[in-house]
Amino acid sequence: MVLSVKIFARRTFSFALALLVLLGALVALVSSGANNLHVYDGVRTQDIIAGDVFFEIVDPPELEYTYRIRPAKDFGGSFESASMKIRDGKLVPAVPSDACEPEFLNEKDLKGNIALVERGECSFLTKAINVERAGGRAVIITEIDTHSDDYDFYIEMIHDKTDRETTIPAAFLLGKNGLVIRKTLTRMNRRYALINLPVNLTYVAPHHINQPPWLQW
Repeated sequence: MVLSVKIFARRTFSFALALLVLLGALVALVSSGANNLHVYDGVRTQDIIAGDVFFEIVDPPELEYTYRIRPAKDFGGSFESASMKIRDGKLVPAVPSDACEPEFLNEKDLKGNIALVERGECSFLTKAINVERAGGRAVIITEIDTHSDDYDFYIEMIHDKTDRETTIPAAFLLGKNGLVIRKTLTRMNRRYALINLPVNLTYVAPHHINQPPWLQW
């Protein structure tokens, strides 16, 4: 009788121990999955983002994609600040498009909104300062010259080494994206597109990012 009790106790202990080990492994697996939701096929979304910022166009439907921009390296404000949580904001192509002068024909549209500006003869900082003076909330600069060596690349926008500063965020948009956005809005006779900025893609699989079909990241 005593022997039977001892055997039963040992078996019960072994079963309980095995159950604890199994539960421990399950907890570790779940925890690992929770901490690596951003890892897909060995590629992390953070590696793709690499300090860049994303916005999405929500209207017009022809442009409803997620776009990547590269913030200015050493001037302007931050797109991550609380004041830059923009939902259904207006992305307005500036007129004149290069923003090299402080006067804009569509200054009323720019006020309180994000200016879409073309790269031109003046510095990136000059463009940002002029947009800020017009009441713009931020500026996105793009290269739309298809013959430019920089058309297919992100530009590291740096300060022009003058004693001037700007407080609004500034970023560079890939040339192809900028060109398509401008042409589409012009064709549709639209003065602006509605956007959300910034968009958090940390836990979105790279292949689920709604990137424009005309380019590959």
